[in-house]
Amino acid sequence: MNATKKAVTIYVPRDSTAVSLGADEVAAAITAEAARIGIDVELIRNSSRGMFWLEPLVEVATDAGRIGYGPVQPEDVASLFATGLTHGGEHPLSLHLVEEISYLKNQERLTFARAGITDPVNLADYRAHDGYKGLSNALAMEPAAIIAAVTDSGLRGRGGAAFPAGIKWKTVSGAEGEQKYIVCNGDEGDSGTFADRMVCEGDPFVLIEGMTIAGVAVGATRGYIYLRCEYPYGERALNEAIKAAYAANWLGANIQGSGKHFDLEVRMGAGAYICGEETSLLESLEGKRGMVRFKPPLPAIKGLFGCPTVINNVITLASVPIILDKGSEHYKNFGVGRSRGTLPVQLAGNIKHGGLVEKAFGVSLRDLLYTFGGGALSGRPIRTVQVGGPLGAYIPDSQFDLPLDYEAYAKLNNMVGHGGITVFDDTVDMAEQARFSMEFCATESCGKCTPCRIGSTRGMEVIDRLVAGDQPVKQEALLRDLCDTMLAGSLCALGGMAPFPVLSALNHFPEDFQKSSQQQTPRVRVAS
Repeated sequence: MNATKKAVTIYVPRDSTAVSLGADEVAAAITAEAARIGIDVELIRNSSRGMFWLEPLVEVATDAGRIGYGPVQPEDVASLFATGLTHGGEHPLSLHLVEEISYLKNQERLTFARAGITDPVNLADYRAHDGYKGLSNALAMEPAAIIAAVTDSGLRGRGGAAFPAGIKWKTVSGAEGEQKYIVCNGDEGDSGTFADRMVCEGDPFVLIEGMTIAGVAVGATRGYIYLRCEYPYGERALNEAIKAAYAANWLGANIQGSGKHFDLEVRMGAGAYICGEETSLLESLEGKRGMVRFKPPLPAIKGLFGCPTVINNVITLASVPIILDKGSEHYKNFGVGRSRGTLPVQLAGNIKHGGLVEKAFGVSLRDLLYTFGGGALSGRPIRTVQVGGPLGAYIPDSQFDLPLDYEAYAKLNNMVGHGGITVFDDTVDMAEQARFSMEFCATESCGKCTPCRIGSTRGMEVIDRLVAGDQPVKQEALLRDLCDTMLAGSLCALGGMAPFPVLSALNHFPEDFQKSSQQQTPRVRVAS
């Protein structure tokens, strides 16, 4: 009697990074070639593992583990099958065991533990990889105990402010109000950042689970994921996952017989950078123009529709399930000082191996840039990196050994922010980058406060005069004074932090502001 032959399982990512590099065409070519040569294939559209230079990364399940090939193009597919793709055969694109690739092997993945492993919208797959264990535990706990676990873990907001998540939750829990909300800030607008997008596209259930835990903890029965409109793949994956969660009673009324209720939906923003600021986001979510609100009152007291609201970013909420699953001690064992847990670092810009690296706090920039990133893509020396998005300071090589830690960075007027790192080689013009920071602020300002609205425009003008050599000593003093005004007088972080890249460029690279008196090698401005 002939035994039924088992289908070969092949994985091709479905997220936007891989698709933009040809993953859909590769998947179609695999299906067609397998049919042509009579091989039964189960094709699973997983998510990216965050090694973007290898995308589209094709993996095949073997007895030894998943064997990877990349970057694969449709024209490679026939030769892959011919050389034994189905059993992990050798091929010029072979990467051998994916889990042994040093870029991946040397990470500490907690939040991104399932990235690239599961089918993002398959609930059974999610549960088979420890999904919903955290919520199951939370449903058996008192709300105060859930909040205590989050507080004890040391989890701080990963959106940039680094405010302790447990304290924010406790404030909302104790606030008066019949209706409370959980709002997820998915308006990931910082250039060079993509961790939120990867969660939404690659592991949407972990965000849904984290928000549900937050709702159970503070007594909120409704949540919204505010997602930027440039993330259609994330919207699609989230809505598929939400639908599956409702069908399996992980959302809605009486969740798993617990008597707890939580409803969740996705709302798409229009793409304004200012809506990444929490009060502007709430205005937009209420159907108004995205404008910064005066604080106090804090959103935890008077947030969405005037009700107590937890507003956290994607990574913060996606980090909660593992805390409730493995315990706060497990989570806080990662990290240094008051920066506990892990940070998903996003390597972008002029870098050889761009992608996502999840490491415990304490890792150095040099390790990230050279051990993981492989140095500049151009092969030239790395002159500086901007950490924390377009409002982050430019960090010179002399500070590359600084441990990634909120407090250590703050001492040097740097910021960790959302973990985005944009890399520049030695051709960058730092005066142009400083001007770009002011220009960015002027373009994206909501216009509500004068220091941001007017200061950014005046900042561009002063930098222009400084670089032109028009009374440079006077212009530099004026620029520093203007930065002080913006830092102290702006309503929100946009105007209040735009001076950071300007001042850091001025302090670390003063020679770039003296072009009128020196003949320098032409440098280039890079949109950070």
